[in-house]
Amino acid sequence: MPADALSPVFAALADPTRRDIVARLADGDATVGELAAPYDVSVQAISKHLRVLEDSGLVSRTSDAVRAPRHLEAEVLSLMTKWIERYQANAEARFRRLDALLEATADESQHQPAPAPTKGTPS
Repeated sequence: MPADALSPVFAALADPTRRDIVARLADGDATVGELAAPYDVSVQAISKHLRVLEDSGLVSRTSDAVRAPRHLEAEVLSLMTKWIERYQANAEARFRRLDALLEATADESQHQPAPAPTKGTPS
């Protein structure tokens, strides 16, 4: 999945209800009715959320025609994780360089002699 294919995934996860549905599906497959139970919304509203998740590739329907449970596609989460980790590694490298620079600056200031008082200023 190319990076631009992740845009619909991140867009789908922008909604807190959909993030909660994904979290619940991480525990196992569930039907629309089971997913709708804790919310004060209609089954149709949850179905719309599921459609967005399905279109993004995060969720799929299993082949059980009677129950039609939804299934979390973990490999899409793995692709997201790899994408995020790439930028996290870059950020961590910048922080390590900054830490090294700050440490070198602190070491230099500790090893420099204090400036001599100038003539005419009280000591």
